[in-house]
Amino acid sequence: MEEGLIDLICFFEEFFVKHGMNATFAQYLNLLINLIILTLIILGINYLIKHFIIETFKLFTNKTKTTFDDFLIKSNFPRYVGRFLPLFVIYELFPLIFSEFPEVLKIFYFGFKIYVIILVIWICRSILRSTRNYLKTRPEFNDKPLESFSQIIMIFIWIIGLMFIFSEITGKSVVGFAISLGAASAVILLIFKDTILGLVASIQVSVNDIVRIGDWISFEKYGADGTVTEINLATVRVQNWDNTYTTIPTYSLISDSFQNWRGMQESPGRRIKRSVLIKQNSVKFLSTEDIEKLKRIKLIAPYLDNRQAEIDKYNESNNIDKSLLINGRNQTNLGVFRKYADSYLREHSAIHKEMYLIVRHREPTMNGIPLEILCFSRDKRWENYEYISADIFDHLIAAIPYFDLKIFEAPSGDDILSFLGEKH
Repeated sequence: MEEGLIDLICFFEEFFVKHGMNATFAQYLNLLINLIILTLIILGINYLIKHFIIETFKLFTNKTKTTFDDFLIKSNFPRYVGRFLPLFVIYELFPLIFSEFPEVLKIFYFGFKIYVIILVIWICRSILRSTRNYLKTRPEFNDKPLESFSQIIMIFIWIIGLMFIFSEITGKSVVGFAISLGAASAVILLIFKDTILGLVASIQVSVNDIVRIGDWISFEKYGADGTVTEINLATVRVQNWDNTYTTIPTYSLISDSFQNWRGMQESPGRRIKRSVLIKQNSVKFLSTEDIEKLKRIKLIAPYLDNRQAEIDKYNESNNIDKSLLINGRNQTNLGVFRKYADSYLREHSAIHKEMYLIVRHREPTMNGIPLEILCFSRDKRWENYEYISADIFDHLIAAIPYFDLKIFEAPSGDDILSFLGEKH
């Protein structure tokens, strides 16, 4: 068969020489005609692949239930695979056409091998992109850094491909080229420092599950406070609450400190931790009249009865002189208000009762005594969380005067003028 092809390829040369044309000119004219014929054959094959094979593949994918083959079409997978057929034809016919031009064949084989390597890389990239886009449609992979994974795999594919290409260029084996590459590793590390840091960081972020797509993170150094929308090899993209975007280097997620709110989002409640500053000189012991007055507050009436009975019993059994309130055991307005705040939170429908719920004093400061509320709201959505927090402190601040307590507030200009007796 090969001899028949050679005869066919040399047909025009023999025909022209037979009719009196110069042998050299006839050889080059024959070469030109054969190249034109080969080009037409390749164009015909490409037309068939494009209009029949690829279209048939599209029709097949439309009938299948899975969407993976749809992504293969979008990433040009059938087109890349279809190029092997014309390549095979070229590989078989080109050497026969240029059999008398060994230097041209040498260049052809070199270029052919390089192109095949690049084509294989393109096919791998197409499969990788199709896989990534398909997994993005699966709910279980919505929070995974698929972009980062695909970039890492693609880098390794390109490294292997470049090793084969340089092996073809230099004439060394792939192993020999890898050894040479190792000797130049110091220079490579210097040139590609940021890329290597991003590669290592991306692997650590993915393997250790440090950040996922959809996580709320706060990164003060870069001014980021919002939801992670994209994780790739070099950067992490964050959409802030004001709808601006912040780009963070991936390696900074393992080299710097940042806050990930995923634990809060996955927990059954979101923490409320705020304080009210009480003026220290408004704290006092409660008299019998004060206690009777506070018993009208429904939430603490049972507590006051039981607590006062316990205190009276103790004072009587120890013969305490109660002509002065300071003697023996007594209730204070701050202590009763603390109990009221605790009871109010336990009755509040938006507070998670099975998580921490504490009303406590903090160390007194020059601005008063911080009365800290620490509890968890059932609703973790930001806007609802803020509404719940505001509702609780609206009520507690308004309730403070009923206990003869005062909130500390730094004096304003009007307060100073009032103290000086000036009108304003």
